[in-house]
Amino acid sequence: MKICYLADGESIHTQRWIKYFADREHEVHLISKKSCGPMHSVKLHLLRRLPESAAFAPFNLLSTIAQIRMMIMEIAPDILHSHYILDYGFYGSLTGFHPFVASAWGTDVLVVPNQSRVLRALTRYALEKADLITCDGENSKSAMIDLGVDGGKIKLISHGIDTRRFYPGRRDEALRAELGLGESSTVISVRNLKPIYSLASLIEAVPLVLREVHDARFIVAGEGDEKSALMKLAKSRGVLDHVLFAGAIPHERIPAYLASSDVYVSTSLSDGGMAVSTLEAMASGLAPVTTDVGDVRRWIKDGKNGFVVPTKNPEVLAEKIIYMLRNKEVLKRFGATNRSLIEERADYYKEMEKVGRIYENLIEGHKK
Repeated sequence: MKICYLADGESIHTQRWIKYFADREHEVHLISKKSCGPMHSVKLHLLRRLPESAAFAPFNLLSTIAQIRMMIMEIAPDILHSHYILDYGFYGSLTGFHPFVASAWGTDVLVVPNQSRVLRALTRYALEKADLITCDGENSKSAMIDLGVDGGKIKLISHGIDTRRFYPGRRDEALRAELGLGESSTVISVRNLKPIYSLASLIEAVPLVLREVHDARFIVAGEGDEKSALMKLAKSRGVLDHVLFAGAIPHERIPAYLASSDVYVSTSLSDGGMAVSTLEAMASGLAPVTTDVGDVRRWIKDGKNGFVVPTKNPEVLAEKIIYMLRNKEVLKRFGATNRSLIEERADYYKEMEKVGRIYENLIEGHKK
């Protein structure tokens, strides 16, 4: 197949989708505002941009659509696939190319359409123009149906976890020594430091955990505009020495960070489907404590393979973290259950095989 993607080249999710098909010797093109970096056999087409300002916005849109149409004419792909409904999905909808697949990532259909009537209309337009839509959560699917989209053309596809990279055996004692963790019980969060992920809830829970588990350490990975405020909060609560703000961890190192920790925490206020980072932690044999958002309850059975807690509730969050750090056998049992669950329901290679069949069916149907 000759596949053309319209997507953010810097996103690890984009890179993983295109890599799968490029590695299988399909001809893969990526049209993007940002480079995906060196990637074997993927042909990158960068969009030129005018200065980002309100005055240039209409010209930027017209220029971008004109460039994309020209690139697609030159590429002559068998199929076009946009990731994230606004803006790449909207661009794809304006090209007039078919078959056209659009993938919703969560916020683009759960949050953006509710911000204004204009954004709602643009989102609906992009979705209606797609021949098929993929998403990774029932909540995202329901949101799109509420927008008037035909549910029959929405397919649930997990981003998928590379179980060959994320597994319990990646525990790295040298990394733990490098981070100064020693023999401490370790809790990790890898969500970005943005308001939507409510990391303040975790920081507020830290002193409560330390009252019961004195040696606990917390790794807060990720970057975002709340980092300074979160560090100040940790300092004001007297726990900054127990919280390692690790910054943005290169994706190739995340498997070792996860497998070298004991408990994974997600304090998000909203997720489209199930957070990929949570699934990666489960594949790594961790027990998650996660807020009750998105499709969490499709994956986590409270008290069976992790705990589901209310949003913005540091007390309950701390209670569940303490329980798991005190009960190593529970951690081990939850971890084994989660590993098996990911292998069965969210294996990257199995999910991408499904996408391949979707492409083939659409291409064949378009020829008739």
